Amino acid sequence: MKRNLVIATLTAAALATGGTVAAFAAGDDDATATQRQTTTSVQQATDRDDDSADDRDDDATDDDRTAAPKGGVTAADAITAALQHTPGTALSADLDDDGADAWEVTVVKGDGSEYDVRIAPASGKVLGAQRDTDDDNDADDRAELAAAKGAQTDAREAALAAAAKGTVTEVGLDDDNGSVAWGVDTVKNGEQGDWKVALDSGKVTQDHDED
Repeated sequence: MKRNLVIATLTAAALATGGTVAAFAAGDDDATATQRQTTTSVQQATDRDDDSADDRDDDATDDDRTAAPKGGVTAADAITAALQHTPGTALSADLDDDGADAWEVTVVKGDGSEYDVRIAPASGKVLGAQRDTDDDNDADDRAELAAAKGAQTDAREAALAAAAKGTVTEVGLDDDNGSVAWGVDTVKNGEQGDWKVALDSGKVTQDHDED
């Protein structure tokens, strides 16, 4: 919107100056020069505004990577609410890509069907649950489900364990060279942390592979 206003203003100025000169002094070199100068000014203003927009987009992306929940509902709370609505095994929980508008919890029901359950971060209310039919028969998802079912530490407990390191923004199974653990992302004082939580003991260690 700002860029459109800038262009409209400069175009109006061009019509009030260069356009008038061109109309009454066609072929005049000064008029031609004025038109060229006005066109250049418009282009430069547009380029500056585009650069500013790109900078704002980059800043927004950086903010998303360290976005914390806008409400008091933690990752563990979101998993609890999702499982109460859609009983099964929670495979992951993370904040929406747009920055913390909702928790999205992936739950696999007893019949193997997979659902994405959205939880409001301020109230813990279930906003909706949608079946993910694309991944119902995915081999990787079946392996993750088997690992989660066989784990002594579930996704909720992993989120609680890692909460001592900062505000949890994401938790999910992480397979690193055949070693499966819960991978947890946290935010503390604007800094992102990456952690692993052991499936058996629940021990929290820093994930150096993400450094």
